[in-house]
Amino acid sequence: MTKGLGRCALVNFLAMFALAGWALSSPVARAQDASTPAPDPRIAAALQQVSAANVQATIAKLASFGTRLTISAQDPAAVRSGRGIGAAREWIRAELERYAKDCGGCLEVRTDSFLAPAGERIPRPTQITNVYAVLRGTSPAGANRIVLVTGHYDSRNSDTQDVLGDAPGANDDASGTAVSLECARVLSTLKFPATIIFLTVAGEEQGLNGSEHFARMAREQGWRIEAALNNDIVGGDKSDGQDPSTVRVFSEGLPINAKDPQTGKLRAVGGESDSASRQLARYISSVSRIYDAGVRAALIFRPDRYLRGGDHLSFNEAGFAAVRFTEWRENFNHQHQNVRLAGDVQYGDLPQFVDYEYVARVARLNAAVLAELASAPAAPGNVELAAKQLENDSTLIWTGSDGATGYEVLWRSTTSPDWEHVQKFGDITRATLPISKDNVIFGVRAMDGAGHRSLVAVP
Repeated sequence: MTKGLGRCALVNFLAMFALAGWALSSPVARAQDASTPAPDPRIAAALQQVSAANVQATIAKLASFGTRLTISAQDPAAVRSGRGIGAAREWIRAELERYAKDCGGCLEVRTDSFLAPAGERIPRPTQITNVYAVLRGTSPAGANRIVLVTGHYDSRNSDTQDVLGDAPGANDDASGTAVSLECARVLSTLKFPATIIFLTVAGEEQGLNGSEHFARMAREQGWRIEAALNNDIVGGDKSDGQDPSTVRVFSEGLPINAKDPQTGKLRAVGGESDSASRQLARYISSVSRIYDAGVRAALIFRPDRYLRGGDHLSFNEAGFAAVRFTEWRENFNHQHQNVRLAGDVQYGDLPQFVDYEYVARVARLNAAVLAELASAPAAPGNVELAAKQLENDSTLIWTGSDGATGYEVLWRSTTSPDWEHVQKFGDITRATLPISKDNVIFGVRAMDGAGHRSLVAVP
């Protein structure tokens, strides 16, 4: 057995040596391990402005509204009293308008309101309002590209129809709302070629109502949403077993939208782990290595946790790439619970259990991903892998991206979760590599002159 392993190792070494020799002699570039580019100083400086103190103030303010249940009071009297979903909505809108004023009107503050019909968790038709701000892209060709961050600002306790009881919702999901607001505050000081949307939705606890309406509206109006980052329960609950240096990132494999035309193609070539959402998850992991946000992205290759769901699923259903950020270990005594003390156990989603430094780190990672995506060219289009004849070389063909100065071909073994190797090319749209397409998964991404890289597109 030892001798056999030695021969196998020798064969692998010779194969790697041959590939390295080809790369060194190639006039286009050198094959290497998937590299980590240098951070953009402008983005790195903005990330340093993310403030745990601001995060704490946002979460404390949202918890102070008593309840933010979607079906709680939102009439003018309730708004003036400072209790209920309506008061929270108006405060969020005022915060975004304040950021817009501070940046000289760079943000467009909007609302998406609709009447949700009566249903299982909505006893009577109820007005639901999503509040968001748009940082319009500066590039005429790229402003129609959209990346967004979202969290839900509604809350609940043990009863989804309890409009009177307290539901502070500090972690679920004032923490995610704080991420959206903090990203808006720090990134609104910069300009990007593509558009960024900072979104907060309601109706999540009643059945993803707000995000479903927003995603459907975006699809019907032809919005080009390339990435949706959903932050839900990112408070880093101060419980035993919590990992304050890690945030989970959940992503779908095959698209959950049954009508997505890519599903059959992905399945046919063994691309079950190469959906657009899965590429977004990998992008987040790569950005976490570029920028020192203080938190590691742990990729979880499933759409969500067991028995739970979140607003990213609404974007997946609409055909958009979307992922969910969630703390490493959840404390279910502090979710969907009435505030009460039972023996020595404190129940309820209270601010005292939130780790504000952790939320700030998650906000930095989100802001870095948004900024990198909004700075980079679009992913290459119409990526194809030539497969018309039997050969051991692999040829990839793609459509160029506006603003791209070069492209990179990436590959990994079919059993690897992340990209392992990259080959740099100039401004071309066709590349041939001496690697068998049968043995690896290929992808292509665009890059600009400053080194910003797009999402990876697979053939």
